[in-house]
Amino acid sequence: MAKPPAPKRGKNEPEIQPVIIVKKIIAGHGGHHGGAWKVAYADFVTAMMAFFLLLWILGATNEKQRKGIADYFTPTLVEMRQKSAGASGAFGGDSIISKENYAKRASQTGTKSITIPKDATGGEKEGAADVRTRDRKRFVAMKKLLEQRMAKDPGLRKLMKVVRFTETREGLRIDLVDEADFSMFALGTDRLLPEARRLMGEVARVIDGIPNGVIVRGHTDALPYAADRTSNNWMLSTARAEATRRALGDNGVLAYRFARIEGVADREPYVPGDRYDPRNRRMSVTLTWSTAGPADQPLAPQAVADAEGERDGKPGA
Repeated sequence: MAKPPAPKRGKNEPEIQPVIIVKKIIAGHGGHHGGAWKVAYADFVTAMMAFFLLLWILGATNEKQRKGIADYFTPTLVEMRQKSAGASGAFGGDSIISKENYAKRASQTGTKSITIPKDATGGEKEGAADVRTRDRKRFVAMKKLLEQRMAKDPGLRKLMKVVRFTETREGLRIDLVDEADFSMFALGTDRLLPEARRLMGEVARVIDGIPNGVIVRGHTDALPYAADRTSNNWMLSTARAEATRRALGDNGVLAYRFARIEGVADREPYVPGDRYDPRNRRMSVTLTWSTAGPADQPLAPQAVADAEGERDGKPGA
């Protein structure tokens, strides 16, 4: 059968457009091939790895190590002030004009006052540098006084070479050192020899004039005792330190002044290169740095006179 001819389009009629029909087929199983489940599975695997890593750490560390790990991961918290001016601010202060919440006495007025501790600016308390400066002045005056007193005594003048002064972190250390021709104690004993006792008396009279604490330390050389002796250098150095303390006390140094009495054997040699050197046998009397006390604590009268004499260009007494 022949197809009927298309009707003839008029002159002003628009051209006939074809009709296009689009069909979309949605399969019910398409969701299984998406990517959302992969993200969830990756999160699960990561969590399991972290869990097993935690179990391994707990089994491979001791209590102290676990505490250190816990402290490392402990968050740092900033405690905000709740009872101060501008307490609603991030760090306890939101504005310079915020009303404060400090407790006041009835007689106090005003809302803005700054409290500065005295120690923050020095105030009435001396700083550490001032205390050290004051102590150094005392030590210099004491050293001059001791040298002058020994120079006046013919018996002690020859012992000036065995007295050594050294500034340490503990204070001013006075070393009374043995020499080849001089010994503080009888061999192997804690008995002070006459010349050493006189020297100890002069040291005691000088340090009695200043208030600093006193540390007495006994030293020996490295020569050992005989095999059948029950004593040793530790016992000897300690006994000599105690004998020195008694000698200082007998010449005026009060008991409360002594901070420590120690025997260190040959562990702190004066001549490190030769532990058998006789100079390693010595007594150390250390005047400690001041940590507190009145700033106007006087020097010994004689030390003051010597210091003033030096300042005025006059020789000390």
